[in-house]
Amino acid sequence: MDKTGKGMTGLFGSMVFNEETMKERLSPMAYGAWKECIAEGESLDLATANEIAEAMKQWALEKGATHYTHWFQPMTGATAEKHDSFISPSEGGRVILEFSGKELVKGEPDASSFPSGGLRATFEARGYTAWDPTSFAFVKNGSLYIPTIFCSYGGQALDKKTPLLRSMDEVSRQAVRILRLFGDKETKRVTPQVGAEQEYFLIDKTLYDKRKDLKLTGRTLFGNKPPRGQELEDHYFGQLKPRVAAFMADLDSELWQVGVLSKTKHNEAAPSQHEMAPVYSDVNAACDQNQLAMELLKTVADRHGFHCLLHEKPYAGVNGSGKHDNWSLSTDTGRNLFRPGSTPRQNAQFLLFLAAFIKGVDEYQETLRVTVATAGNDHRLGGLEAPPAIISVFLGEELDAVVRSIIDGTPFKEGGKRSLTVGVDVLPSIPQDNTDRNRTSPMAFTGNKFEFRMPGSSQSISGPNIALNTIMAQELGEFADRLEKSKHFQSDLQKLLKEVFTEHERIIFNGNGYDDAWVKEAESRGLLNLKTTADAMPYYACPKNIKLYSDNNIYSEEELKARETIHMETYNAMVEIEARTMIDMINHDILPAASAYSAELCDRAAAKKAMGLSAKYESELAKELSATTDKLSEACIRLSKDMERIPADVEKAMAYINKTVISDMEKARKYADELEAGTDSEYWPFPSYSELMFSE
Repeated sequence: MDKTGKGMTGLFGSMVFNEETMKERLSPMAYGAWKECIAEGESLDLATANEIAEAMKQWALEKGATHYTHWFQPMTGATAEKHDSFISPSEGGRVILEFSGKELVKGEPDASSFPSGGLRATFEARGYTAWDPTSFAFVKNGSLYIPTIFCSYGGQALDKKTPLLRSMDEVSRQAVRILRLFGDKETKRVTPQVGAEQEYFLIDKTLYDKRKDLKLTGRTLFGNKPPRGQELEDHYFGQLKPRVAAFMADLDSELWQVGVLSKTKHNEAAPSQHEMAPVYSDVNAACDQNQLAMELLKTVADRHGFHCLLHEKPYAGVNGSGKHDNWSLSTDTGRNLFRPGSTPRQNAQFLLFLAAFIKGVDEYQETLRVTVATAGNDHRLGGLEAPPAIISVFLGEELDAVVRSIIDGTPFKEGGKRSLTVGVDVLPSIPQDNTDRNRTSPMAFTGNKFEFRMPGSSQSISGPNIALNTIMAQELGEFADRLEKSKHFQSDLQKLLKEVFTEHERIIFNGNGYDDAWVKEAESRGLLNLKTTADAMPYYACPKNIKLYSDNNIYSEEELKARETIHMETYNAMVEIEARTMIDMINHDILPAASAYSAELCDRAAAKKAMGLSAKYESELAKELSATTDKLSEACIRLSKDMERIPADVEKAMAYINKTVISDMEKARKYADELEAGTDSEYWPFPSYSELMFSE
């Protein structure tokens, strides 16, 4: 039994207005209308909406709710909510509890302060929320949360859910076209499925409160390397400490109540780093649930005296935190389209979907890269189990052999037992889970799904999944256009597979992504190496990407360019905050501490010399610290002056910040960390890495 006394099965989804609850509380007609709305995309009539709203209100009141909120995902990457109570005035100074279908379906929050990237002027405050009936409402903290989209008065998407739903519809439409070619007449819808593993760090809250950099930026801007980091690798999958175990148990309870499919919990590689992994769900629910998970990680951690760090690299020199996005496609009949089959026909279909994915990743490398380009992720990508910035696809030894046999037209030797000519009619059975994982691969095939390992731990997974859905829709559409005209399907399919795998073989790489030789090889293959956000952003709204998203009705050109602007503005703002925080900490904390300790050393040296004793240690250390203090002061002055020169233009500012400001910050940190190494811990103004990482 859990702490609520309900047991796991009674606890899960207990605060969710899910399908089972709707079936119990709605009339058959209203329930059927909702089901049709989900299956066919039909809109709900007002009478049905009113019935659903009344049932939802009564259920929420029974769960202790007093308010309702349209819960949406603006382009901040976080969630937003405005709470209204159920009460309405009545005669005699009394109130009644009301919640109509109109209030369920549509809201009108003040949208003036949300980022729009120029889609709307600041004085145009009106924005609309609209209920997403495919995502279940839930009760949390005394409010009924209604998942919604968010759009402008003119209809442009101001959120992350709207384009995600568009991409789901488009990839479904194109995938069904392909399935029809293989004789599948039953499937009506194909849905992207996602399981987003969430990594995070825990830190004792009392220590967190003493670090201005953590509080203002989410990461440590200073920190000398501790005597011990993750060298022993003893934290990974190690025994959970009692305090952490209690936090995780509480977290699971909270997640399960609101329907988040939290399945796995364990220690990660770095000290005080952990991971939560959910069960697969449709991508819309997965995105909603990951936003909930990030929120609950913080609130539950606070109850246990922790602070949860979701930054991609809170500590230099140890693992950063990612969000591994496990993506696949599933039919409404229950088939995973990336699961290799046992018959030639099933494998031909599997290989066609595989070919579409490989072609899409190769053709739209930059699209995928920009979806994970953030100031935080720039510190993480490229080492310590994070993939490099070069996009590639890992297939594993046996599947790679199948692909290369198709390219070369040579026999494929299955499992060392028999040889088969690889043609569509005689494709061998392709085993699942037939290879080890590759932690250095940005995009790894892991048996029946692709694991996109590049997203950062703090970001919304909507952007990466919108890109994956759209790329797949584009390629499947091209394949369908070609094969629907075919008069010789089998031979034309075989020709298409050979052509695609041959033309896009360069994106397949099964080796070590950290090896310097791979950087050179990738360049020779023509693959992009966009190391930083500033390198990646010029591709965000390039003509090819505008065409990709507009042709598939995901973003208009205006919507895509708005998101590009927001992305750059966010990057610039984050680095500027870090730089200002660094300047403040140097001037008000680090320089005074180092100066005070140097003065103490000088006093000691003078006292010892007065007694005729040697003061070599104190004198030399004081000189060394004094010299480094001067260098840090000069570096801080240079950083301050360069901050004043940041251009007003957002694109020029990003390039300048990446080239100049970040370089200044790195130099200042180097001197500050040297001072920490030589300064008495009693003088140092904030907790060290040793204290922070081993505080659990």
